[in-house]
Amino acid sequence: MSQRSTLQRRKVKVKDDAVEDDQHEEKKDLFDGDGDDSSKFGRLTLMEEVLLLGIKDKEGYTSFWNDCISSGLRGCMIIELALRGKIGLEDVGLKRRSISSRKVVVLSKGEKGTGDVLLDETLKHLRATQPGETVQDWVELLSGETWNPLKLKFQLKNVRERVAKNLVEKGVLSTSKQNFLLFDMTTHPLNDDGAKKVVVKKVQDAVLTNWQNEAHRMNKRTLALIYMAHASDVLERTFASLDDDTYELAMRRVRELLDLDPEMESQNPNASETLWAVVAAFLR
Repeated sequence: MSQRSTLQRRKVKVKDDAVEDDQHEEKKDLFDGDGDDSSKFGRLTLMEEVLLLGIKDKEGYTSFWNDCISSGLRGCMIIELALRGKIGLEDVGLKRRSISSRKVVVLSKGEKGTGDVLLDETLKHLRATQPGETVQDWVELLSGETWNPLKLKFQLKNVRERVAKNLVEKGVLSTSKQNFLLFDMTTHPLNDDGAKKVVVKKVQDAVLTNWQNEAHRMNKRTLALIYMAHASDVLERTFASLDDDTYELAMRRVRELLDLDPEMESQNPNASETLWAVVAAFLR
């Protein structure tokens, strides 16, 4: 009787552990890739961090002259999916091809959604496209930059506003209306500067106190943030609070990253080929 009870308890424990493992995997899916700081606002996606860097704190909108952030946010989505293990690049095959010429493929883990509407919409487009497209093609298709009317269905609309609403739901931004003489515009002023300070500090530390000299030694998510903030023309705003000498040092190290060859960097151990393919697309 005692042995049977012990055996039953063991079976229950094994079953409970299995359930916990499944739950852990579901939670891990939201936070996998290279994780770093989290806060009371929860983990921000790469596109949320880039938009947060670009939004004016009090006004609640990005610069009207910034025409780079739209395509930059699409690049962020592709990298975010790659860091979560949802997508990758097709196999090289016998003849080695550049990362820019290889198609994006959905991995087995990509059969499950992410819980983020924009990411899941992007993933749906990627799954439905056979044969696939290159990273450069996908950035253009998701931005609506195509002459093929049959491919206009891949355009993601109102991305900036939808990412801003995600930040509102997380308590980072608020929602307001602002009058611009001829029209009213919905704006999203900063609700609490804590999250933005965390993102700004992450970028500053990466090129100053935590500088690694080699890109492959840097945290992938932070590295992607630096590149995509540059591609979205919001990076220099991150260094606005620095004194002149520190600013020059930070920008010099950023230029070192921009001068790297994405093709060579993608061949380093544990490198994200998709990340470097996106970088290559924006550095052209």
